[in-house]
Order: sequence, then C-alpha cells, then structure tokens
Amino acid sequence: MIETTLKGNTPDIAEENIQKLKQIFPEVFTEDKVDFEKLQQVLGDYVEDSNERYNFTWNGKGRALRLSQTPSLGTLRPSKEESKDWDNTQNLYIEGDNLEVLKLLQKSYHSKVKMIYIDPPYNTGNDFVYPDDFRDSLENYKKVTGQVDSEGNRISTNTEASGRYHTDWLNMMYPRLRLARNLLTDDGVIFISIDDNEIDNLKKICGEVFGVDNFLTCITRATGTPTGGGFDGFVNEIDYILVYAKLRESVTIRGLSFTEDDAKIYNLEDKDGKYLTRPLRRTGGEDRREDRPTMYFPIIAPDGTEVFPLGPTGYESRWICGKSKYDELVENNLIEWKQIEKDGVKVWQVYQKFYLENRTKQPGNLWINVEGNKKATRAIRDIFDSNKVFDFPKPVGIIENLLELASFGNDLILDFFSGSATTAHAVMKLNVKDGGNRKFIMVQLPESTDEKSEAYKAGYMNICEIGKERIRRAGEKIKEEKVLEAQNLDIGFKVLKLDTSNIRKWQPDYDNLEQSILDYVDNYVDGRTALDVVYEIMIKYGLDLDYPVDEFTIAQKKVYSIGFGMLMICLDNEITTEVAKGILEKVKELAPESTRVVFKDNGFKTDSNKTNIKEILKSGGIEEFITL
Repeated sequence: MIETTLKGNTPDIAEENIQKLKQIFPEVFTEDKVDFEKLQQVLGDYVEDSNERYNFTWNGKGRALRLSQTPSLGTLRPSKEESKDWDNTQNLYIEGDNLEVLKLLQKSYHSKVKMIYIDPPYNTGNDFVYPDDFRDSLENYKKVTGQVDSEGNRISTNTEASGRYHTDWLNMMYPRLRLARNLLTDDGVIFISIDDNEIDNLKKICGEVFGVDNFLTCITRATGTPTGGGFDGFVNEIDYILVYAKLRESVTIRGLSFTEDDAKIYNLEDKDGKYLTRPLRRTGGEDRREDRPTMYFPIIAPDGTEVFPLGPTGYESRWICGKSKYDELVENNLIEWKQIEKDGVKVWQVYQKFYLENRTKQPGNLWINVEGNKKATRAIRDIFDSNKVFDFPKPVGIIENLLELASFGNDLILDFFSGSATTAHAVMKLNVKDGGNRKFIMVQLPESTDEKSEAYKAGYMNICEIGKERIRRAGEKIKEEKVLEAQNLDIGFKVLKLDTSNIRKWQPDYDNLEQSILDYVDNYVDGRTALDVVYEIMIKYGLDLDYPVDEFTIAQKKVYSIGFGMLMICLDNEITTEVAKGILEKVKELAPESTRVVFKDNGFKTDSNKTNIKEILKSGGIEEFITL
C-alpha cells in the first residue's frame, strides 16, 4: 500500500519539466543538474549560439516565466449557496485571480480543454491591468480585489503615463498563456480577442508560447461601433481574434451553420429535401484537360449517349472529380441531368446536387455581416431588465460561431477573462441548437464595480456577481424559449472561490510552544469546512471539480465519496476500524476502477487503530492511504 501525506501546494511545474527532460535526455544530467554544454551537443543544429538572433523580450519577462512555474499555495473553496443546481451541474464558475486559478487547474484539467476563448484587457488605459507580485500572488490577489495597493493607491488601470504601459500588460499575459496552453487538448484551439493597441505584442508572445507554426488565422471583425477620430483622423471599426492551435496537424475547424439568407439559394426540392445544383464541369477558361487528365472521361446521359466535359467553344475541359468519385455521387443521388437547347440542338448538361440539410459553410477570416457590439449591449440590457450593468460585452453570436468552429459534443470550454459570462451564455445557446453537451469553466477576478455605475446601483458589487446572475437569467430564458430542445440542458454552475490553503501551516510561537502545538492539532485553518478541505484534496490529486460529491454516515462518522468511489474522505476524529470496514463495503457497492482513501493524520483514535485501518484497507484492495 502507498501511504502519502497531502501538501498544501500545487505541482511544481518547473520540477515536472526537469523530470520530462531527464526522461528524454538522461545523458545531459550531471549530479542531478542540467549540463547545458551536453544539451547543446545533443540538440546539434537546433541550437542558436549567436548573440544576434530573433527574439522578443521586455523587462520582467524572466520573472513572468518563473511566476508561471511557481506552485500555488492556494485552493478553491466551494460556495453552494451562490451556485445553481449544485448536485447535478458539470459547469464551473471560479472567482479569483486567473493566474492562481490556472495553476490550480493544471493537474485536474491538463490536456482536457478543447477550446479556450478569452477577451483580455485591451490595454487602452481604462481597463483593468495590474502588476503581479512575484513574491506572493495570493497576498497580491487580496490587495487587488480591494482595488488598492499597500499604500492605498488605486491599481485598477494601466495608463500610458505609467512608464510601463506595454511591459505591465505583457507581464500579465505571458504567464497566463503559458499555463493555458497546458490545459488544451492536442486538437484544442485558443481564440483571443484584441484590438490594434496590443495585437503586435500579443501575436509575438503567442508565437513563443504556442509556436509560430500553430498560428491558424487572425479574424478581423466589424464591431459595429465606430470609435476614435479627432487628432488621429481615423475611425476604428474593427477588432481582431487571434487563433492558435495546440498542435496544428491535429486540429479540425468545422464549418458554420447556414443562416436564413444562406438557405434561400436552396430553391429546388425533391424527396430528400431542399437542394441547389452546380455544374459538374469545371467552368474556368483555364481548366483544360491537360491540367488534370484523370478528370477527363465520358459519362453516360439518360438517353445512353456519351457526354464529355467540353467548353463553350468546344475546347476539352474537365470534370470537378475523378471517375470513382462520380460513381459515388450517382449512387448517392447527387447527380442531376438537364437537357438544354443550344444552337437549335438539344444537349445534356450534368450537375452535382447539394442538399441544405447538414450543410455548413467554410469560414473566412473577414467577419463583416456579423452580430455587433451594439446588439451585445442590448442583449445585456434585455437580460438585466433594461440596466446596463456591464460595459463592452462581446456579442453572444460571435462566440457561438467560434464554438461551432472548434467544439462539439461533450467538449470542455474555458474562458479565464470571463467578464459578463458571454461565453457561458453562448455555450448554453449552442448546446440547444446542435444538441451538444459542452461544459464550461468561467474564471473571473471579482473586480469591484464603480459606485457611480448602473451595475453598482442595481446591487452588483463586483463583476463576478454580474456574470453569475447572467448565467442564471440566460439559462432560464433559454429554457423558457426552447422548451423541448432545452429539456436536458445544463444551465447550472458550481461556484468556487480562490483562497489560501485550508491546510494549516506550522507556525510555532516559541514563547508559547505548548499552545502552538494545541492550535496545530486541528490540521486546518479556522473557519474552513470539511467540504472546503474535500475540494482542496480533489485539486491536489487532479480530480475533475465537476465530479459528484456524495456524503455518507459510516459508524457515526461523515464520509465523502468523490466520483462514485474514486476518492473516499473522512475528516472526523476518533476514527476506528469500523469506519474502514464501512468504507470497503461502500467501495464494493460503487465499484470504481481504483480508490484512494484520505484521513486526518491525527484523526485516528489510537496509533494501533491507524495501523489496523491501513491493513484492513489494504486487504480490501485499497492501494493508496493518504493523511493530511
């Protein structure tokens, strides 16, 4: 049996990367240190040893990189009372600094997120950009949520007068993107909204983090809300969405659904539905037989005559496909013949049929006739009873389109700058539209609303309150409007909040050591619940945070079962062998593939009880025994 003790920090990413390097290149390690000269020799031609080389750097980049690899000492505390449909939902809403949250998600969601969409601060001087504290991110988070620094100065904006205008923004984005990449599946995609203020810098750091070869496109989107003019003389009518893959060769970008206007051109109909036709012969003047000789062959018309792909003046052209593909089209009723009169002679023309059902259109990267920002603002007002509680929301339709391109089925969607939770709204809408069961994780800093704003006056003290309420209202509205289609729609979400670890640190008072020992005996921080500790254990052991958490009473002690017996936790005191026997019975009933069992280290009635419990669990097939 494996016996371990739970620690209060997340995995050390730097240490994990070193271990991976050791597996690939064991010969470059000397006394457990990397010999960079040997590593250069192993890598050969792939090493750039010139001082003059292409790179992108700024003040603080090294510290920002190290910050992304520093383990988090925080945790996520559940908030049932602010959640919706806690027991059944698979969606998460997380309040906290997204840097710390991304660290906490590394183990549970590594390579599990199919699509990320973020709308980060554009760094216009008015949005929320704050410098990370490289020494203590959790303390920094507490200061930031109070909107003032240690000296009482507001730190919610980053103006050009700061002297570190672009640097602060880059130091904020770089570690977050590095952590986000780890969460993407190999066929995952990230979409990042930005305007022309930081697009050059964003593309450079994305090229470094995701690899320049994994750049897919830059979507240019008409905002519908022209801004600017004045001294610059130009009106800004667009913003951008950068698109990067985790691994380009693994990605599939799907088509977009047709709109009503798209469908109007399908003006023919037969027993199989509405369709349109296009000529089977290539119609370009340069598409001659010699271009693709395998696509020049006779096909048999309805009257038995042979038809060749001939151009208007009789030149030899070609078909749009080869013979085997043509036979497949015939077999699937996708060929239509028409007889037309030409120079007094009836001739046969052959066409391919395209049915409307299940048809999609290939997306371009210029999005002009799309839902604009004004409609997004109206949508917020509609949801919140005519109150404009959030400035500059993204249009739901835009994010729906992105979701349709890069996700389907049960895919997991992440937005770690979630704002008013437009992405969650779009996920629910698209799930109804295409029958999917996408799940979302929204992450948002609880940034305070301005006391003069409509949001504050309407009772929303921070942005998270707006986001959670939007999901509640939007979900109910979708259910009301799409009764049958939405009957199985998940419109709930579990709320989790960033905080310091529940596990108490040993901080002895040497002037009163006896009392310090007594205080430490309780194991975890005052004011924390057993459920708080359960979720911290789930995070540290990499379990999905949407797993069901069930409570049982065994031998008068409370036992938690996570993921139908994958993890069994008892945090009570005076634990006896009867508890261990009851846990084994429950595990046998639930029948998980494997089970871990967790107790408090000082929760056993006696030391002999602890020894006997370990033996009982081992004899029952439990291979991992954990104490905290």
